[in-house]
Amino acid sequence: MTDIVIDEIVVPRTLEPRPVVDRDADPGPDHADRADRVAAYVEAIALENAVQATVLGFGDLDFSPAEQLPQWHDPFTPRRLFVVRAEGRIVGQATYETLSDPAVTTCWLWVAVDPEHRRRGLGTALLDHVEAVARAAGRTDVISFVASGQGVASGQDATSGQDAASGSGPAAGPGPATAPADRLEASTGHGWVPRTSSEVRFALSRGYALGQVERISRLPLPVDEEALAAIRSEALAAAGDEYRVHTWSGPTPRRWQSDVAAMATALSTDAPMGDVPEPEDVWTVERLVEAERRRATSGRASLTAAAEHVPTGRLVACSDLAVPDDASRPLMQQMTLVRREHRGHRLGWLVKVANLDRLAVEKPGRPAVLTFNAEENRPMLAVNEAVGFVPIGVEGVWHRPL
Repeated sequence: MTDIVIDEIVVPRTLEPRPVVDRDADPGPDHADRADRVAAYVEAIALENAVQATVLGFGDLDFSPAEQLPQWHDPFTPRRLFVVRAEGRIVGQATYETLSDPAVTTCWLWVAVDPEHRRRGLGTALLDHVEAVARAAGRTDVISFVASGQGVASGQDATSGQDAASGSGPAAGPGPATAPADRLEASTGHGWVPRTSSEVRFALSRGYALGQVERISRLPLPVDEEALAAIRSEALAAAGDEYRVHTWSGPTPRRWQSDVAAMATALSTDAPMGDVPEPEDVWTVERLVEAERRRATSGRASLTAAAEHVPTGRLVACSDLAVPDDASRPLMQQMTLVRREHRGHRLGWLVKVANLDRLAVEKPGRPAVLTFNAEENRPMLAVNEAVGFVPIGVEGVWHRPL
């Protein structure tokens, strides 16, 4: 392919090719354009999911076009979508995302190319393009989250890694165990990605540094009740009478909105970031309300558990789950945070167990919960391992100054 043409997709606001109110009207000249944009967006997201599934060896992390659509219209995190076509089919795509805060100079980029069309310069052209978009917008730092499969789970030997993931859901990545010499360790000293994989070689060739590795873990459901009871008992004993658990479905109750917004902000600064210069991402009550309004249209419900510090009446820990409408698909663990000054009381255990208890009552029969955690975040990994999560892959967090 000698001439590479990169097109920007104007992401539609609905996947309906025609607005419902106009069904009986003359479609007009813009109908074909709207239908084309919907088709292109759907095709681009399908490619993104397919590439990620190929890398990891399973498709549990797929977010459908409908589930992703509300995020493409988030006014606080503007995004752009670019594609390359071959013979009328989308074979490569790239995304650009940043924050609307004018003080932020960071952006997040991602590139995916159909395996059958690699080694033709498409990935290079797409990354060149979105990096140029970033520079034109005044961005000086690029971060990219890139999934990688592993022969065995991070931090485990071949036997324990494969046994831990067998019998339920995907194994810990495709292929045999990765030799130590073929592992590229994060600059944090925690976690690794396979040095010889195509995504790692591409990132290194473009001057990106591996600043952190996040572990992807899976919790088969239902959870063993005996194990959960032991964790629940220990967490309640450690929390004592100073903390009270609250749970809810859907939007945050008004009385807790400011506390949840503050915790969402803290997540951008309190969570381990390794050697990646993540900016502070400020959440206000208005932004929280808008985000929850959009989530309600995404085809994923939310379940939340939070811990109140009784003496102050403030929420100081929170954990929430995104639950697909399709009961055959796994859930995604979203934010889990314990405020710094309240750590050491097993509050992370407390809210995770409370959410799993509510899940069993409100949304039974789901196959699994998936989550991401920094490899150096030993306290949160300990919570997950105690509950029953097992590693199934990793995500490299890559950084490059522009």
